Amino acid sequence: MAANWQPDSWKEHKALHIPEYGDADALAEAERTLGSYPPLVFAGEARNLKADLAEVAAGKAFLLQGGDCAESFAEFHPNNIRDTFRVILQMAVVLTYASKLPVVKVGRMAGQFAKPRSSPVENVDGRELPSYRGDIINGIEFDAELREPDPQRMVRAYSQAAATLNLLRAFSTGGYANLQQVHGWTHDFMGRSPWAKKYAEMADRISEALDFMEACGINPDTVPQLKATQFYTSHEALLLPYEQAMTRQDSLTGDWYDTSAHFLWIGDRTRFDGSAHVEYMRGIGNPIGMKCGPSLEPDALIRMLDMLNPAREPGRITLITRYGHDKIEAGLPKLVRAVKAEGHPVIWSCDPMHGNVIKAASGYKTRPFERILSEVRGFFAVHRAEGTTAGGIHVEMTGQNVTECTGGAVAITDEALGDRYHTHCDPRLNAAQSLELAFTLAEMLNSEMATRGREAA
Repeated sequence: MAANWQPDSWKEHKALHIPEYGDADALAEAERTLGSYPPLVFAGEARNLKADLAEVAAGKAFLLQGGDCAESFAEFHPNNIRDTFRVILQMAVVLTYASKLPVVKVGRMAGQFAKPRSSPVENVDGRELPSYRGDIINGIEFDAELREPDPQRMVRAYSQAAATLNLLRAFSTGGYANLQQVHGWTHDFMGRSPWAKKYAEMADRISEALDFMEACGINPDTVPQLKATQFYTSHEALLLPYEQAMTRQDSLTGDWYDTSAHFLWIGDRTRFDGSAHVEYMRGIGNPIGMKCGPSLEPDALIRMLDMLNPAREPGRITLITRYGHDKIEAGLPKLVRAVKAEGHPVIWSCDPMHGNVIKAASGYKTRPFERILSEVRGFFAVHRAEGTTAGGIHVEMTGQNVTECTGGAVAITDEALGDRYHTHCDPRLNAAQSLELAFTLAEMLNSEMATRGREAA
């Protein structure tokens, strides 16, 4: 257990991007309510994920982390959960088939409600109100009453997260994730995408392999891994009153775990010396991530790693890089070299979304798909040059047929952004773009595995 740490010790440190609640009694009541509720995930599940991530750190598996930019109360629907889950399944099967590596699947789901904002206030037509910070804190409508932080929203977020987790567990173990359903995961609206055809061809080959295995007596009844999958949840640990209320002490080990998700991460804006978020995260036993952007210097990163993972436990830390397509090859190598020299066993994962936001001529905030692919290529190029492993991808995506990121094989233009622009915060990849990204990643992984094989020989 971390020395001199308690679930509330973060309160003695500098806390950014946490709202000030006007009613302290209401906040305390919401925290007591959450503290009395059952955990959403269990310590043993978090330990299982850490073991899976240790395989990623060793180059024996690949991390796929994806889901909503910000979950909302308004768009909470079983079909939305199902569609995002199945796009992640599609991406995972593409990556597994190409690389022959297991894929660790982690959703930005069942808790990704809070968002940091660049400004605490928003001004519309000369009227100023508090910024929208995610449905767990306040409302997106430009209304003075709804923009006030409401602690009861944390209780509602817990209930939605519990229902989402229940459905995800049913999907992952109840037959929906059966590899024999590989054709059934295709989205109806993807017919125009050339990647949909490529996916169907790959699914045919998988089905043929499964038929052969069945003839040999290997089927979902004899090998349960064929009909179920491990699926974990994650979110940014931003709203610390909620995370503290969901922190429990494991009865088996005595260690503390944040039971709101299997995996939590620290954002680029809350990662600094003396941060309340870093203080909180150092004490929980969950595997954790940390966003790494252009402002992070090697010395500061090593200090963070020494604090967050003093035992240098494999699978504990995932470093999620977010530079931008034009900065990653210049900025990332110094961090990679510093971590490699110190011998910290981290996973390097690429977030190609956050550094590539632009404002389109149409006025919508978007992310050009080619810039996203360019950052991923740069990420792999850096690790190839440094002799380290490109271990994962972290994307904001949805299974819905949205038009939020421009480009892709089914080219979304600036003019088309307004057709189905539904995000509550940042633009997400749709199902077709996500699948296209998966095939591009698969080619890179295939190349990396071939290079490793030649070097080993």
